[in-house]
Amino acid sequence: MAIAPWSSTNSYSEKLGLGCAGCELGLRQTDPMPEGHTIHRLARLLNASLAGSPVQASSPQGRFAEGAERLDELTLLSAQAWGKYLFCEFDSGDVLHVHLGLIGKFRSRKAPIPDPVGQVRLRLQNEAIAWDLSGPTRCELMSPSEQEQIVARLGADPLRSDADVPAAQAKFAASRQAVGALVLDQSVIAGIGNVYRAELLFLCGIHPARQSNSVTESEFALLWSETVRLLRIGERMGRIVTTDPAEIGATRSRMKSEDRLYAYHRKTCKRCGSNIEVLKIGGRPIWFCPSCQPA
Repeated sequence: MAIAPWSSTNSYSEKLGLGCAGCELGLRQTDPMPEGHTIHRLARLLNASLAGSPVQASSPQGRFAEGAERLDELTLLSAQAWGKYLFCEFDSGDVLHVHLGLIGKFRSRKAPIPDPVGQVRLRLQNEAIAWDLSGPTRCELMSPSEQEQIVARLGADPLRSDADVPAAQAKFAASRQAVGALVLDQSVIAGIGNVYRAELLFLCGIHPARQSNSVTESEFALLWSETVRLLRIGERMGRIVTTDPAEIGATRSRMKSEDRLYAYHRKTCKRCGSNIEVLKIGGRPIWFCPSCQPA
């Protein structure tokens, strides 16, 4: 595993091609590429606004015209997130698979519903609301078995009740990769991106260059519990907040943007004041505090 100081020429690609995305759900993102909490929030909002009744589907841009025609007037049974993937299941047996990629957006438009604006690949709507999808990496129809094949490649999702935590821990124990690389590997833990990676390792006091198999059982247990806790907060709030309100002196909803994170994209540690350092691990920059996360 190559570990080097960060350079602006580094790639923002992720393991298995599961890159993050810039999506708008009325969310206030610290990072332009949403992580798993964003997709789970999207699934929840789609279920609340569209599931259980027929939807009108169209492709104003025209690039998904055949798929939209197939979905038109079908009933959305449920929308589910798995890591950074979104699956919408319809009563025909079709599954709509969406991955937002780097520039994808899924915007809601409430009634009176305006005409589509920009390059809208897919619009799903009822009388009360429309959801406009633009710029996704993936927008395709598939069978349930094809969905299962994708899910089989993914690791434990901290926001799902069926997460296989022992399998994730076993992959840590068997890997000599740097922890900072393994937590981005979507086949190990599905849904963590660059912001949560930096903040989680900070909160657990783990140096990002440590070998994954050096992480103890108690350290992994803390890492997992913090991941679940913080992604739940992010899903609920629609933004990433990792700092403790008691330390900041404000509730999470009233924190200023510069007070929401401990290490990510900071010059000094929010907790101890030490200078933040940056490494390139797993092909992406990671910010860490050498005092709070000793090697």
